[in-house]
Amino acid sequence: MTDLIARRRARLGTNVPTFYDRPLHIVRGEGVWLWDADGRRYLDCYNNVPHVGHCHPHVTEAIAKQAATLNTHTRYLHEGILDLLDRITATMGHGLTQGILTCTGSEANDVALRMAQAVTGKTGIIATDNTYHGNTTATAQLSTRRPPIGGYPPHVRLVAAPESTTTPEAFAAGVAQAIAELQATPHGFSAMMLCPIFANEGLPNVAPGFFDAAAAEIRRAGGLILCDEVQPGFGRIGQWWGHDWLGIAPDVVTMGKPMGNGHPVAAVIATEGAMHAFRSAFGYFNTFGGNPVSAAAANAVLDVIEAENLIPHAAAMGARNRDALARLDHPAIAEVRGNGLFFGLVLEEDGQPATGLATRIAEEMKERGVLIGRIGRHMNILKMRPPMPIGPGEIDLATATLAEVLAGA
Repeated sequence: MTDLIARRRARLGTNVPTFYDRPLHIVRGEGVWLWDADGRRYLDCYNNVPHVGHCHPHVTEAIAKQAATLNTHTRYLHEGILDLLDRITATMGHGLTQGILTCTGSEANDVALRMAQAVTGKTGIIATDNTYHGNTTATAQLSTRRPPIGGYPPHVRLVAAPESTTTPEAFAAGVAQAIAELQATPHGFSAMMLCPIFANEGLPNVAPGFFDAAAAEIRRAGGLILCDEVQPGFGRIGQWWGHDWLGIAPDVVTMGKPMGNGHPVAAVIATEGAMHAFRSAFGYFNTFGGNPVSAAAANAVLDVIEAENLIPHAAAMGARNRDALARLDHPAIAEVRGNGLFFGLVLEEDGQPATGLATRIAEEMKERGVLIGRIGRHMNILKMRPPMPIGPGEIDLATATLAEVLAGA
């Protein structure tokens, strides 16, 4: 382990993050389980990228079969990308009928920002002040983990991220103020980008309809709504898309991570008008986006979601886990948050974020064979976001282990 960490530092450089103070050397995965180099098994309650389970045989077979047949790009005709977009757009309303495939969610969000510019002729953009939308130059300017060098650019406005106590009216007032500020500059206002369940903001307990007043302000100003579905999409919340749960009609939807079950594939889905404006304004081409192997991986993921009824399963398992979390008893638990198979447990001590406690609990959970993470502005929210096939036995194991760890904390 020491040698591997040293090699990593020598080849990747310093400050490359790992999970946990004592990093794991993971060598194999299957379903909701991971194994380290010593053969120890861990219940994965963190990773949403292996959406239908680590190394699902249907997905790996589809990737291997297509890779052994053909892999090119979208300047040749191929049915795979069209079949995939047919299937994805069939799950959506709101006139979202056309798409572009990319390799990562960062790329997808970058394209979405340019779509808003093409439609409106403006460049001003709004996001929340506790979010993450990618690591391209454009998307990193919206992300708040590390402010851009030189500060946030003048075309960006960040509004206060919602808490569970935030009212729709207060949130909309912040959006309206940001719009007015942008309209007073040469940049104007093009769009707001948001995760419809506010995942990186800490998964606050907002309700459907929360964004309605803010959406009205955006529409009144002629702006677009860009929904980043990289985390809630493909059924994690117990229905296909987070924007439908929240009750909004986006102009552009982006997706990534779980889309290929670990294979790098992502997408931008848009209205015909937004796509036409983008294609007219930008000469966009992505060499690897939409290649036949990536399309095969994503089509196979859709096969599994449908064949194994994973969306209603996520709703049922999500309810089971949230009920179990609500029964946990510890003085530091300030709030239980959850939406489908995505949970947050807010920890506070003396009314302040209990960041240190959250760190220790995540570490101890790992030592006991259950992998969770942390989230939120102060990283004091325990995060659980398992692969979709997690069953009742694994749910119960995870919450029982958490109860034991909390009892000793």
